[in-house]
Amino acid sequence: MRRYLAIGLDSYLCLLAVGLLVRPYLDTPGAGRTAGLLIGLALALSFANQVLLTAAVRASAGKLIMGVRVIGLPDAGRPAFRRLVRRWLYGLLWLPFRPWRGLRAHVTGRAPDRPEGAGAGGPCTLTDGSPHEDLAGLRQIRRRDLLCYRAAVAAWTG
Repeated sequence: MRRYLAIGLDSYLCLLAVGLLVRPYLDTPGAGRTAGLLIGLALALSFANQVLLTAAVRASAGKLIMGVRVIGLPDAGRPAFRRLVRRWLYGLLWLPFRPWRGLRAHVTGRAPDRPEGAGAGGPCTLTDGSPHEDLAGLRQIRRRDLLCYRAAVAAWTG
């Protein structure tokens, strides 16, 4: 539930910031320019929040508020920048179309589409099928659990 609340907070904060930045341009002529500015700012803020902030502090703004961290597998270390970019693109390009693909699969009776490389040992295969893991090989966990894990590893290695 924390992950879904974090996603909602990230979306709300991004839209709020973009709305405040675009507001002065709404009364000017040229709706196309304003729409382009709106989309460009939304993408830039989304990238900064989901990739740059997560690379720096292991969490986006919403995840920081909800106490969730993003870790790389299998060592529970800092996520790689390339994986963060892949995760951001996956969220932008594939996730919004999942409801449509699921509905289409239900109507036609075919299995829903999967992203290229997913499943059967491909590069996007989940290591343990956990719902807290995504296709980029990153895992979202509570901050408290990460601290307990680090303490256990430190005690074990001595």
